[in-house]
Amino acid sequence: MFVEINGNQLAVEVLGPPDAPVLIALHGAPGLGSRAEPRESFGRLADTYRVLVFDARGSGESEGKPPFTHDQWAADVEGLRQWIGAEQIIVAGGSYGGFIAMEYAIRYPERVRAMVLRDTSPDHEHEKLSRENALKSSRVQVDVEKLDRIDNGRVRDNDDLRECWREILPLYDYNYDPAKVEEKVATTPYRYETHNYAFAHNIPNYDVKDKLPSLTCPTLITVGRTDWITPVSCSETIADLIPNSRLVVFEKSGHSPQIEEAELWTDTVRSFLAEVEAQQPA
Repeated sequence: MFVEINGNQLAVEVLGPPDAPVLIALHGAPGLGSRAEPRESFGRLADTYRVLVFDARGSGESEGKPPFTHDQWAADVEGLRQWIGAEQIIVAGGSYGGFIAMEYAIRYPERVRAMVLRDTSPDHEHEKLSRENALKSSRVQVDVEKLDRIDNGRVRDNDDLRECWREILPLYDYNYDPAKVEEKVATTPYRYETHNYAFAHNIPNYDVKDKLPSLTCPTLITVGRTDWITPVSCSETIADLIPNSRLVVFEKSGHSPQIEEAELWTDTVRSFLAEVEAQQPA
């Protein structure tokens, strides 16, 4: 379905029982990501939770009215919370979706029941680490010009974004499968304007480290041991800064433990949220 939020049509799906606690899951990679990944990963919890997944403004099938700022994307999450009628939500996000989950929790702390983060970072320092990891990779030899264009938000059009995406995709998984890379290239929705804005304007100024100690919501932080783009050290920093947090590292995963160790990751999230629910007032 399409829902108008803050003057922009968003592609939204809602899974699970109407009277269950609401979990809003955010995809990563603005301009490349879509609701497909959180639907697959958090949809597994729809037996217990009311799971809302959506294409963010400017991504997937959603309308692309600017601005593509963290303020706007967080405000869109708040608009979805109001639309679904939940006093509080569990907010969940992976990769860039984790940036927005933290930004939302900082701006609307009274609305967050719990937070689940996956393979994300509290600032833009991961860019330096990921570049080092890409250039020293023994798996593939990365085209530096394509790496620079996608990292700096200078891709020329959707075709160029696709080719730059193909260049770095082999770095993501614990086990490299060229066929899976090509499948992902073929199924990704490309929105280069959104990607360029996020990487040229948002990321260079992104740093929420000073605000994370103020968060009081229970927080689960998950990360793959060989994540090249938001390495384990980034999650360790988040865990050190958020007081009521827990870090779990998945030893046989890269950037996507929700896929590469799906059963273990899902059990970990489910157990964490069950603990949160048990601590809620009757």
